[in-house]
Amino acid sequence: MINFANHFILPNETVFNALKKINQLKELMVVFVIDENSRLIGSLTDGDIRRSLLQNSSLDRSVESIMNREFRFIYEDDDLAYDLSKFKSEGIVLVPLINRERKILDVINLQTQRSRLPLNAVIMAGGEGKRLLPLTEKTPKPLLKIGGKHIIQYNMEHLARYGIKKVTISVCYLADQIKNAFGNGSRLDLEVNYVQEEEPLGTIGALSLCNNFSSDTLLIMNSDLLTNFDVEDFYREFVNQSAAMAMATIPYKVKIPYGVLEMQDDKIISFKEKPNYVYQSNAGIYLLRKEFISLIPDGKIFNATDMMESLVAAGEKVISYPLRSYWLDIGRHEEFAKAEEDILHIQF
Repeated sequence: MINFANHFILPNETVFNALKKINQLKELMVVFVIDENSRLIGSLTDGDIRRSLLQNSSLDRSVESIMNREFRFIYEDDDLAYDLSKFKSEGIVLVPLINRERKILDVINLQTQRSRLPLNAVIMAGGEGKRLLPLTEKTPKPLLKIGGKHIIQYNMEHLARYGIKKVTISVCYLADQIKNAFGNGSRLDLEVNYVQEEEPLGTIGALSLCNNFSSDTLLIMNSDLLTNFDVEDFYREFVNQSAAMAMATIPYKVKIPYGVLEMQDDKIISFKEKPNYVYQSNAGIYLLRKEFISLIPDGKIFNATDMMESLVAAGEKVISYPLRSYWLDIGRHEEFAKAEEDILHIQF
């Protein structure tokens, strides 16, 4: 996490002071020049200082006299995902995020952050994990450790890589353990809130308990998944298709060990010897426009499939997004063992 206050400097400070500040940063060696009203007016790198010295400039000159006034930045209401991809291609590492008054809201580190998606996330973490007993007898499944880290933490960190800052965790079984593990989320540079299910409400029923979303689109996912899916590509497809809801899917192969007949009445019209069929199955990851939370009944079990049916019946567009990356549902002991092996090779 960047303490971006360390990257600020005033325009009347000397170039010598700027050089000391940049040297203390060690990595990400750039400072942003802000005026007395905390507005961004320029940037300065060690390269800028070297070039000024080569032109016989003094270290006693003001930062303002040599700062870069053609600096790159992003407004908070810009299309951030697209802009970040442009900056990365230009070799830019730090990008200030500013409001329309030009005050810095954040500094985006492109070495660790892949995007800045306008999404709030909801992670469903209320299940009892009965199929993983006795591991879940005293520990909620999201807090089981794979490779020394909680399962749910992999998901939280993965969302943070795409600039998703606000995460709501739906809890029920052994809820206090999850709350104590992550608190307000500051340790992971996230804003974490919790909603308490007194009784299980299904795969997305807990959204009816939430009222603090700031984004128009929500990413909802199960907490017991191990995946490195491309969140930005998922979101882009959702936007490009003007969908009301998107379901991430994974291929499920079925091999029939016998010859299969295709019939019309009593007549055989085709024959396939031991065919393979591929079906798209629910991966437990969804995008949903916030406005449709109103379709979820209060206090009742409501699953993602119920939402899909409601939207389709209302004439809204629901799409499938096939995952092309690693995905594993850690629901049984076999998957838990596989996750412990695979975690050594997954690139997040």
